[in-house]
Amino acid sequence: PRKTLSRDPSDFNHGLLGANGARKLKARLADLRAASRMADLRRGRPHPLAGNLDGLFALELDGGRRLVVRPIENPSSALTTGDIGAVEIVFIGDYHD
Repeated sequence: PRKTLSRDPSDFNHGLLGANGARKLKARLADLRAASRMADLRRGRPHPLAGNLDGLFALELDGGRRLVVRPIENPSSALTTGDIGAVEIVFIGDYHD
């Protein structure tokens, strides 16, 4: 099934990512649209987050910057089976700071 994003990535300021980060963001978004499951994603080292970011997934962009998404459909099974439907972009940047 085709994936949708609940928020248009143009809402975010790509100028802060630099050319390489913007290129990787575009690639990660295309990967998310094409994937049936989180487990299908390879680029960006997708991984579930923990602590105050529990329930979210991060994909690496450039340096410490990440694309952080929340599964909208099947949020609990996304963590156990990797199934995803639509995702919501929660954050683009460096949450390590």
